[in-house]
Amino acid sequence: MKQSTLWIIGIILALLGYNFITPVTPRTITTSGECLTTAPRDRTAITLRVTTLDKNALKSMRDATAKIAEINAYLANLDVKTQTTEFNSYEKSEWNHTTQKSISQGTETTIALEVSSDNMDIIEQILNQFAGQENIYVGNLQMFTSAETLQPIIQDCMSAAVENARERATALAAGDNSYVGKMLSVSYGTSPNVATPTANYRLMSMAKAESMDAGAFGTLSTKDTNVSVVVSATFEIK
Repeated sequence: MKQSTLWIIGIILALLGYNFITPVTPRTITTSGECLTTAPRDRTAITLRVTTLDKNALKSMRDATAKIAEINAYLANLDVKTQTTEFNSYEKSEWNHTTQKSISQGTETTIALEVSSDNMDIIEQILNQFAGQENIYVGNLQMFTSAETLQPIIQDCMSAAVENARERATALAAGDNSYVGKMLSVSYGTSPNVATPTANYRLMSMAKAESMDAGAFGTLSTKDTNVSVVVSATFEIK
């Protein structure tokens, strides 16, 4: 197409209102914002761990699964949530310093079941029910904030963090005699700081545990969960 023809077409389009000016990229400012708050620890959890050892691998697994089935049957009548967190079966060996050989002890099977409730009395009831039973251990005694409680708190904290970022952007823009417009983009990160003290010890009654040294039973923190939200937001400035 000849240059004169292109020139004529350009004049016609200009007369019709077409604008060939490249859009101006908006001026922006990016700031961070934070929100720090807490959430109540509303659930208590323990991990019931069944461990069996037998020369016969099949019997070891059968004994462990039978004991877990017994525990689950009891828990079915309680207001608890459960999930299996470990299922492991392996040949256990022990080094014999006299013969300088590794001696097989049999097959050890471990099945772990995490149990949680919003009622600490129920957890105590479970502890007392299985206290002293052979091959049952407990670990990860903890109090934590449930997802149902944590989610709305984090959402509110997100809004506060964005507002904090806007306030910072407004203060910075004021130094240039500008003002902050709409938010163009945002990214965020959350950090629920849930303490999960762990310990491995023989299952015993709560009363007996309380009479022992605290270090033997583990630390049970009842403080609120620390929650933080950090955002990075980009705003248009005019």
